[in-house]
Amino acid sequence: MEFSKLIETRRSVRAYASAASKEDIESILEMAQQAPSWKNGQPARCYAVTSPEALAEVREKGLPDFNANSSAGASLIVTTFVRGISGFGPEGPANKAGNYWGAYDLGLHDAYLVLAAADLGFDTLIMGIRDAEALKSILGIPDEEEVMSVIAVGKRAKEPGSRPRKAVAEMTKFF
Repeated sequence: MEFSKLIETRRSVRAYASAASKEDIESILEMAQQAPSWKNGQPARCYAVTSPEALAEVREKGLPDFNANSSAGASLIVTTFVRGISGFGPEGPANKAGNYWGAYDLGLHDAYLVLAAADLGFDTLIMGIRDAEALKSILGIPDEEEVMSVIAVGKRAKEPGSRPRKAVAEMTKFF
């Protein structure tokens, strides 16, 4: 699909008819790995949840009801970043942002992920309201990783509504 059309038509979907398979998620994640990161440190980590048992446990213990319901029928990808990689050099933090750079790099990764999913015909929903400690326990996520989001991946069950956007002039100052 043409890139501008892909960006224009991608939506956050809250009703899924079917889940992405392990193979589909592998393809999506291979594309997401191409995202830039601080000094190519690649701090992003993903935990793909595709089995019915694991999906049920993650939804029950790791997500609030509204997110569990919105992602029903989809596979899930928990995304994290390893602290202390992006934004750090041999002397420690390179500037005041410190580990925020890890979150920034993971945001780039996740943007590539949802666009790659859309390019392959899948829909997504990025969920930031989640129980990080429960997810760490269920999925065996190491302590040095910061849990950021849970991303639903599947085929939509119904068309999502449009999404209003602010005008560029409202958000930008040119000098």
